[in-house]
Amino acid sequence: MKRFDHARRQFLQAATFGSLVSLWPSLLLAGESQKSTTITSTFKPDVEIELFARNDKVSMMSGAATDVYRYHGRLLQGPSTTLSTMPSYLGPTLNLVQGQKVRIHFHNQLAEPCITHWHGMHVPQRMDGHPMYEVAEGGTYIYEFEVKNPAGTNWYHAHTHELTAKQVYRGLAGLIVISDEQEQQLQLPSGEYDLPIVIQDRRFTESNQLYYRQHGMHERMAGFLGDTILVNGQINPIIPVKTRAYRLRVFNGSNSRIYKLAWEDGTPLIAIGTDGALLEKPESYPYIMLAPAERVELWVDFSGREVGSELVLQSLAFHGVAPSMGMRGRMGGGMEGEAMGMMSGLAQGEQFPIAKFRIIEKMSESPQLPQTLIKMNRLTARDASNPDRTIPIAISMAHMSWKLNGRSFEMGNVMDIEKIPVNTIQKIRIFHESHQMHGGRGDMGGGMRGGRGGGMGMMMSMAHPIHLHGQQFQILSRQLTDQQATGGYDTVKQGFINSGWKDTVLVMPGEEVTIIKPFEDYTGLYLYHCHNLEHEDLGMMRNFLVS
Repeated sequence: MKRFDHARRQFLQAATFGSLVSLWPSLLLAGESQKSTTITSTFKPDVEIELFARNDKVSMMSGAATDVYRYHGRLLQGPSTTLSTMPSYLGPTLNLVQGQKVRIHFHNQLAEPCITHWHGMHVPQRMDGHPMYEVAEGGTYIYEFEVKNPAGTNWYHAHTHELTAKQVYRGLAGLIVISDEQEQQLQLPSGEYDLPIVIQDRRFTESNQLYYRQHGMHERMAGFLGDTILVNGQINPIIPVKTRAYRLRVFNGSNSRIYKLAWEDGTPLIAIGTDGALLEKPESYPYIMLAPAERVELWVDFSGREVGSELVLQSLAFHGVAPSMGMRGRMGGGMEGEAMGMMSGLAQGEQFPIAKFRIIEKMSESPQLPQTLIKMNRLTARDASNPDRTIPIAISMAHMSWKLNGRSFEMGNVMDIEKIPVNTIQKIRIFHESHQMHGGRGDMGGGMRGGRGGGMGMMMSMAHPIHLHGQQFQILSRQLTDQQATGGYDTVKQGFINSGWKDTVLVMPGEEVTIIKPFEDYTGLYLYHCHNLEHEDLGMMRNFLVS
């Protein structure tokens, strides 16, 4: 797919939005469509930051430096700890506190449009980084919002339509770490014992330059896979640790690769948080599935290990997540028929090491794992404002392109099923729509059903990480509606964290996931999309209109 000429695309966006305003004159969308280019005099920030997106060069391996895109930050006002530096091409970490008022001056110094999304953050629509607000070369966008999120790990990244995948791949991403009073009382590992672990896969040319393509058949169907694993922007890192407990904030920053996290020696993974918030209590897993954009916070205690010893975090083998192209199951006694994921040299679902932790110092004391973490308002189906009319998010494929609710992205357009009353709690059902199904798209009452039809629809089905902008949600249930998918499902099913607050959920082939999501405080257009970034750029994205 050829990218639109930018001037033509801007014209089409303006025309689309004009139609939107005419369709809903009672809504204040006309005001929402204006870019935020001036400060609000009545907004008194506790934190003020300048954030620049620009071209840069970094040394990622021996030899020539690598050309990248990179966020640079400058603190204008606020605690000195607000910005912390990450290695390599990653943007600065934003260390924020619940209740702070934040103003960010985003300056686009790239030779192409750009806009920044605050992934997982509960912010007004104009501050969310919708691609309708893309900033032209040399332009500025001013974000102003109050931090309403609880303690947790979120992130920020470029969200320019048709350019998101490339811009994130080249480096436009950084972490957001939020703290609050409830978390501080837990006295979890902090400072040098609180470690970010950003996992990304990339490909490099012989001259150390990032290699990326988007519009081939492989990328359209499966997403782009790299053959080199980076941790915190570094290749083959050895992370020094001491014999005590650590808090690891593990983040999947890859475009499309899914990880099955596990310790090499079989030690269980102890999760204390997921996506943007802590869990109610620690949870133990043999492995944890981590899809693009998902985060997990791990409690890792290196006590009792010998100085000089090493512990490897790896991704285990799994299957059933990529299009089989008619070759369902396994071939040749173990080789999967997921040919679309094998063109990178490091297949989707292949086993490989991620990071090595080396014990460098013995310590006599270590904090103990709390048995309880936070109090959480657990939502149930009874809390839903729509108990009898569940909102569908149907995943399908047509004309060799992935779609949501049968449609591709339309910048300012929404269907009736995508209109959400503000200050409601909505039950949402995410499922794979069989190509053999009938019934009208958009029938919330029963026209769109998670099917058992099988056939070509399920053969071409794959796992999709579905991300919803705005407030985070909770998972109510997961179930298989296509028993043909059980083989692959058995290799991943013990690694899903279904408790806590989420903003992204991996939906396996043949699986139906029901979530419950508040839509509080803010009105306007909020995106939902696949966070396989190639899929997103090729149109697997839609809007909810909250009003």
